[in-house]
Amino acid sequence: MTFRGSAPTSAQLQHVRCLFTDIDDTLTTSGRLLPQTYQALWDLHDCGIQVVPVTGGSAGWCEHIVRAWPVAAAIGESGAFMMTLDKGRVATEFWEDGALQARRQAEHRRAIEPLLGAFRLAHDQQFRLADVAIDIAGQPGPDIEALAGQIRSHGAAVAISSIHINTWIGTYDKRTMSERLLERLQISPDDIALSTAFVGDSRNDAPMFAFFSNTFGVANIIPVLDDIPTRPRWISERPAGLGFADIAQTLLAERRGAPLS
Repeated sequence: MTFRGSAPTSAQLQHVRCLFTDIDDTLTTSGRLLPQTYQALWDLHDCGIQVVPVTGGSAGWCEHIVRAWPVAAAIGESGAFMMTLDKGRVATEFWEDGALQARRQAEHRRAIEPLLGAFRLAHDQQFRLADVAIDIAGQPGPDIEALAGQIRSHGAAVAISSIHINTWIGTYDKRTMSERLLERLQISPDDIALSTAFVGDSRNDAPMFAFFSNTFGVANIIPVLDDIPTRPRWISERPAGLGFADIAQTLLAERRGAPLS
């Protein structure tokens, strides 16, 4: 598989058994899940590599994912909760108390709605349990930054993805809930560096790029690299879901003992 610049080595990837990944514009391509990408998820699953989507996406989206996709869990709303499937039932573990997070969400939404101006809440806001998502499609970069700064001045956490400003009240993020899930998966702190990897595409993935050792960006991350304090270690040649499929094939080749091409 081809990467921009340096490529991973066998020694770096041969022990990976859990792959964390962003969804929007990492797994999806123009909002759709391509057949190559979905097949890559199944190939990883069948080869014994657990996949964990980590997204700013809503609880409604995450419930579908854990029911229909071959994943070990889904972390949603930027770390507000993790969802797993247990004997056909979806189990949700919140970062704190679900009712507390819901109250904070309602109060935060009331506080920031007067700031939105030309911005609009995300279409899936009604399916969210803890955060507030603001659609940024077509909005100028300086306007996005200005709104994010206003929201931060209210004491809220803010993460900017390729499609949304996600904002919430709480001390969690994608990384903190991923660390909690690693404990559930019985991956010890000493094993994380060798046995895990992460794939992302945007600024809101910065905590994950800083935490994991084996980190990949899909090609569409390039325009925002200067905004990410810790850059991904490797970047695929192809963007979005096709880039993810290439990264998956690289991991699978190591898992199966085949040489990297």
